[in-house]
Amino acid sequence: MTGRLSGKVAFCTASGAGIGRATAIAMAREGARVIATDIDLGALKGLREEGIAETHIIDVRNTKSVEDAAKKIGAIDILFNAAGFVHAGSVLECSEADWDFSFDLNVKSMHRTIRAFVPGMLARAAEKKSSASIVNIASGAGSVRGIPNRYVYGATKAAVIGLSKAVAADFIRRGVRCNAVCPGTVQSPSLDARIAAQAKELGKSDDEVRQMFVDRQPMGRLGTAEEIAAIVVYLASDEAAFTTGQTFLVDGGFAL
Repeated sequence: MTGRLSGKVAFCTASGAGIGRATAIAMAREGARVIATDIDLGALKGLREEGIAETHIIDVRNTKSVEDAAKKIGAIDILFNAAGFVHAGSVLECSEADWDFSFDLNVKSMHRTIRAFVPGMLARAAEKKSSASIVNIASGAGSVRGIPNRYVYGATKAAVIGLSKAVAADFIRRGVRCNAVCPGTVQSPSLDARIAAQAKELGKSDDEVRQMFVDRQPMGRLGTAEEIAAIVVYLASDEAAFTTGQTFLVDGGFAL
């Protein structure tokens, strides 16, 4: 199927790699006019060749950066929040700075983009007599399932689910839907970096640590960024017009 997002404008964060990049490309292939953003200019290279309409450097931890982008871009139909960081460790390894950074990037960044873009989304939805869609990346770790050594990460991702439900409830009759996607372990540059760090810490090879991640997935494999992008495209499309305030597990049975 093609053209599922035709006529829609999508603003995407963390588009430089992993789930963020795969989703921006998937939306463009379905006909959306995609504005792809990241804090790293180099990470956005090649996206225009994939059909992305615009690329911008935006720091989602900076309120002015987000507000300026919203003013420049104008009203959108789709807001996709993918920026995040995985902090490893229990409460004993979580400093005040770790806690503040994780909540700022994983949760408050979504508050910033939603607050900046929702007024325009409400107006556009009313004008077009259709629904606008916010999709937030949460995780299988958090309120879905407790994971060892994911203390503050799990707390932030549980907060993302609560935030998504609150936004859905507030605008349920005003044309803006909001849902959260909860991936399991997905192959990405971020995962590669975590594997390398953990291998060094444990004195194991990268392959041995990677296998540890694979073994905890009931399907016996890692997910792909494209598999997560597929559910995001669905939630962004009019096919999901009757769906809001929900969490969608795309986790290979991780929560079973």
